[in-house]
Amino acid sequence: MLREAVSSEAGAGAGAFEPVDPYSIILNGTERVVEGSWIGESLLYVLRERMGLPGSKNACEQGECGSCSVMLDGEVVCACCVLAVDAADSEVTTVEGLNASGLVDDIQSCFVEAGAVQCGFCTPGLVVAVHDLLGRRPDAGSLEVREALSGNLCRCTGYGRILEAVRLVQEKREDG
Repeated sequence: MLREAVSSEAGAGAGAFEPVDPYSIILNGTERVVEGSWIGESLLYVLRERMGLPGSKNACEQGECGSCSVMLDGEVVCACCVLAVDAADSEVTTVEGLNASGLVDDIQSCFVEAGAVQCGFCTPGLVVAVHDLLGRRPDAGSLEVREALSGNLCRCTGYGRILEAVRLVQEKREDG
């Protein structure tokens, strides 16, 4: 209903709101088929609304805040800026898929322990970014950590506790 109204009133091209053929994505290690999608849907919309994975948050819809960060073929991306059909046949890992067991992982645990979780809206994107960074650079220094997290906005913590959480993960992993 709304799509039709927007399409006809805004003069959008007829193809913008037409369904696309089903396509597959490898979502958290499992092949999933996306059906009934339209070409303009973001990966974030598909993850949250079609696949039932609410971890990635919908905040700015402009790729500025990092709340929707996911791994797409091994790279951190803002899911709000990726067309879902562009992720066809790709591997997508959300915050829900970072730990194969489905349990809280060490990064999430350290965020809680360090008090880095307040409202929680930014947390999934931050956890994905930290997971990526420490997977590549387990011994990342303070500057590298700050740079890796620079695409993630937090309005509650002031970042001190977030940086402490990353340091805590590194310490615990080093100890063993």
